[in-house]
Amino acid sequence: MPPARGGARRRPARTAIALMGAVAALLLPPTALAAPPAAAPDAGSIDRYVRDYMEETGLPGAVVAVTRGDRVVRAAGYGRTAAGRPMTAHTPVPVASLSKAMTAMAVLQLVEAGRVDLDRPVRHYLPEFTMADRRARRITVRQLLNQTSGMADSAHPDLTLPQPRTLRQAVAGMRRAELAADPGSEWNYHNPNYFVAARLVEVVGGRPFAEHLSARVLRPLGMSGTESVGSTTDMPEQARGYVRAYGLTVERPHPRWFAAGSFGVVTTADDLTRWLVAQNNHGVSADGRRAVSARSIRTMHTPPEGGRYAMGWAVSGPEERPRRIEHTGWLLTHNSVATLLPDSGIGIAVVTNTGMVSGDDAPALARGLADLARGGNPAVTRPFTMTADHVLAALTLLAAALGALGVVRAPRWAGLTAHRPPWRSGLRMLPYCLPVLLLVCLADVFGLFMNRSGTLWQAAHAWPALAVCSATAALASTAVITARALTAFRVRRARPPRGRSRG
Repeated sequence: MPPARGGARRRPARTAIALMGAVAALLLPPTALAAPPAAAPDAGSIDRYVRDYMEETGLPGAVVAVTRGDRVVRAAGYGRTAAGRPMTAHTPVPVASLSKAMTAMAVLQLVEAGRVDLDRPVRHYLPEFTMADRRARRITVRQLLNQTSGMADSAHPDLTLPQPRTLRQAVAGMRRAELAADPGSEWNYHNPNYFVAARLVEVVGGRPFAEHLSARVLRPLGMSGTESVGSTTDMPEQARGYVRAYGLTVERPHPRWFAAGSFGVVTTADDLTRWLVAQNNHGVSADGRRAVSARSIRTMHTPPEGGRYAMGWAVSGPEERPRRIEHTGWLLTHNSVATLLPDSGIGIAVVTNTGMVSGDDAPALARGLADLARGGNPAVTRPFTMTADHVLAALTLLAAALGALGVVRAPRWAGLTAHRPPWRSGLRMLPYCLPVLLLVCLADVFGLFMNRSGTLWQAAHAWPALAVCSATAALASTAVITARALTAFRVRRARPPRGRSRG
């Protein structure tokens, strides 16, 4: 799912995200004043911060991994899973799009072995990769990993389509798809880039992707509790988790999404420390085993000129200090983030069992832990929906009340407008169509904010309070339009024809 902030997004998406940030800034409660810098973090200070966060926000469960250089500072679990199991450092959790960097590492190992060239067309290694757009023949392996292939949700909205069962089927499902841009010309976050990359690993490596990833990436790093699965239904508890609504966390199932190669890795806090150490230690694990060369690590962390997205990692701009290399991951019921601070050798990974938008706890926790790791004393920042949902609740009640009032006053309105031409009365009711239009287009509006395409049901799952508010306003408007139309029809029928009087 979507990465950390960064990348050359299209202008509408940039504008929408800026607007969303402004709204969030207005709705967020003021944070506490920062206390004087504290000592460098230890397990105790990390535990206190995470538990304070969970108590303040009602977060059900999380796993946290913090490293410095090649040393593990903390690996732990907190709270419970959706099934009520205690979360520990060994609890398997889905990390969503953090998986992309692991797929990228598998590709770069093949590059090091001389079996893949990053700048050759994908079709050279994967002839089955065809699209309706002839420009797709020029897509290179590097462009897949940098997400500059020209593929995008706007041309191939994969989460709205029937979900494949295998990587072969996922690649075959692109045969009728078009490109949104020339290969290499712009960045678009698109999960199928990594479906194709994983299928390439499968074909060139000569074995199923999950087996290859385990043998070549995970086991060399000592990540024995990690695996790649094919879909969300193969994840622990079938990826069941929580969404937030009106300050409460509500347990929810997850629909079946195909995930292999793009967002299908399941891992533990303990294994995430090994992953972070390898990223900050030039590809060498804490026990001295090398999974990939230092050059490949640099390649994974270096975006194309003018861009922010590298290979499974987004890189902060030169104006941002300290420098940050990061990627987020989102499911409807979980969210995750991995953060590297190269200047200090700090690595942080957080996975929470709350979903995208309504949750977003993992990025908030990671920011606090990064501040803590730099010697700060961070205050807990609640997810913006915990405030925004109360605003939406008030708007929902207001919409329902105005709708009821409009229905009650429909006969009066019909009487006052009976002398007007019907078209003028119709024009007066056009504003009431706007809430209906918003509900119909809610998935598109939501996709603009998220830079992704989805369905109305997925948008409702991601932010229930927004969906309830939109649906209530649309229903209220429909009720007013219907009541006014029916009463106006009855009043006009009861009036005598113009020029005649009743006698």
